[in-house]
Amino acid sequence: MSYLLRLVVPDRPGALGAVATALGRAGIDIVSVDVLERGSGTAVDDVVVELPPDRVADSLITAVTAVPGVRVESLRPFAGPLDTHRELHLLEELAHAGTGTAKLLAAELPRVFHSGWAVVLDGPPRGPVSVLSASDAAPSFDGVPLPWLPLTSPLLLPSESAWVPARWQELAVEMMASPLDDAGTAVLVGRSGGPAFRRSELLRFAHLTGIAATVARLPPA
Repeated sequence: MSYLLRLVVPDRPGALGAVATALGRAGIDIVSVDVLERGSGTAVDDVVVELPPDRVADSLITAVTAVPGVRVESLRPFAGPLDTHRELHLLEELAHAGTGTAKLLAAELPRVFHSGWAVVLDGPPRGPVSVLSASDAAPSFDGVPLPWLPLTSPLLLPSESAWVPARWQELAVEMMASPLDDAGTAVLVGRSGGPAFRRSELLRFAHLTGIAATVARLPPA
C-alpha cells in the first residue's frame, strides 16, 4: 500500500539520504520525493512510499524518526496516480484544452498536488455559486456557504475555518483556492486528513491557474 509522508528534515547535506537509507533498511520503497519548502535550517518534503503487505503504517514513522532531527508532520494513505512530470503534462494539455479548461483543471490538479479532489466554481459577486467542473472524488457543494467568494487572490482554507461543514472538519479537509478569472470563477483543491497546504503549494497553484486563465483567453490556434 502507498502512503504519503510529509517530513520536516534538517536542511543539511545527507539528511534526505539518511531518511532514504532508514526506509530502505526497513524494507520500504520510496516512489517519489517532492521538496516543498526550504528555510530556517529545515526542509519540508513530501515522500510517497510503498509499504510491504507485512508492515504496518507505524513502521514508517519508526524508521524516519530514527534519523536525528527528522519530524513526521503527517502520514496518510496515498491512492493517486504518480507522474514525475505532472505539472509539465498539465501545461501541455492546457495548450489544447480550449473550452475544456475547467474540466482539465478539475481532473489534473489532484495529481499535481497529491490531493483528493478539485472543483471549478462559478461564483459571481451577487449570484448563487455553481460547480462548473469537479473531479470524481469531490464532495457535494449543495448548501455549503462559501463566504470567501469572489476571490481576488489565492487563499489557504484550513479545515477549522468557521464556514467549513462539520463533516468536512471531522475529516480534516484541507483546502486552497485561487481565482481563475475576473468574473468570479475560482478553482478549489482539497484533501482529507491533511497535511495542510503550505504557502509554497499555494504559490505553485496560483501560478498554474494563472497560466490556465491566460491560455483560455488566447484565440484558437
